[in-house]
Amino acid sequence: MQHIGPIKMIGPEVDGDVMAPLATYETPLWPSTNRGARVSTVSGGLRVVIVDERMTRSVLLQAPDAVRAAQVAAALPARQDRLSAIVSEGSRYARFENVHTQVVGNLLYIRFELTTGDAAGHNMVTAAAESLIEWLLSEYPDLAYGSISGNYCTDKKASAVNGILGRGKYVVAECTVPRKACERYLKTTPGKIADLNLKKNWIGTTLAGGIRSANAHFANMLLGFYLATGQDAANIVEGSQGFTHAEPRGDDLYFSVTLPNVIVGTVGSGKGLDFVRDNLQAMGCLDAREPGANARRLAAIAGAVVWCGELSLLAAQTNPGELMKAHLKLERA
Repeated sequence: MQHIGPIKMIGPEVDGDVMAPLATYETPLWPSTNRGARVSTVSGGLRVVIVDERMTRSVLLQAPDAVRAAQVAAALPARQDRLSAIVSEGSRYARFENVHTQVVGNLLYIRFELTTGDAAGHNMVTAAAESLIEWLLSEYPDLAYGSISGNYCTDKKASAVNGILGRGKYVVAECTVPRKACERYLKTTPGKIADLNLKKNWIGTTLAGGIRSANAHFANMLLGFYLATGQDAANIVEGSQGFTHAEPRGDDLYFSVTLPNVIVGTVGSGKGLDFVRDNLQAMGCLDAREPGANARRLAAIAGAVVWCGELSLLAAQTNPGELMKAHLKLERA
């Protein structure tokens, strides 16, 4: 594990310089992401915003027929106050946000959305879902239990629903990079980066049949960051679904990454490990007393790390031979 940075960040969640840890066996990832961090500093800083946050669990119930399944689905929006009360009664931190339903034949899929404080929230939403199922089966006795998870969540699987309805923290990191910084530190131009982003990330991913995704390698930075901060690393599956946007602005480059499904927490499983606590403390992710503020800060830093690594890789790929040369030099040293 090594630290990259400092990354210069500006915004409501983080304002200042941050050193970020990455745990990876892909040796070139450290210097490459560090190059992006250097660009963040000389460009005046990354603006990072949390657009939305919520954690989800979908349950599966079985009705006698499709008519009854549709009736219950139609009734639930008017009963959200009761759903909210059940969630709050069972947890100090979980708060009900919304409910969505889908009907397939006689099967009723119900997607509960909650905020979960500083926890990533997997267990919290499952516990809430258990209580909500118990209430639903008592209110609608002609329904039957199907499963605590109906895959409409969607947990650790590539899907469209997470990006559309939300699961985790929705993070956007952006910066305008001066042309001189592109040329000096990235050895390329704003136009070349924007052109490659269109042809590789957007057109290439469309040809491949990607699901709500247009990026070069979000998963690399997320995995390294998740392992270093005690996260459930399997959440890089949905976390790596996101978008890279690049466009010339005058002589400069506007560059952003959008990650709709960053699932992180600063409490819960894995957070008691010494190296994890040291890393979280060093990034200021254990300091806030407001519920959820530490996790939002961590998600914002995750987005910044992805920005740094994504920009650096795209820049390298605008130059023939640079990517392979770096791997041969650093992985065979």
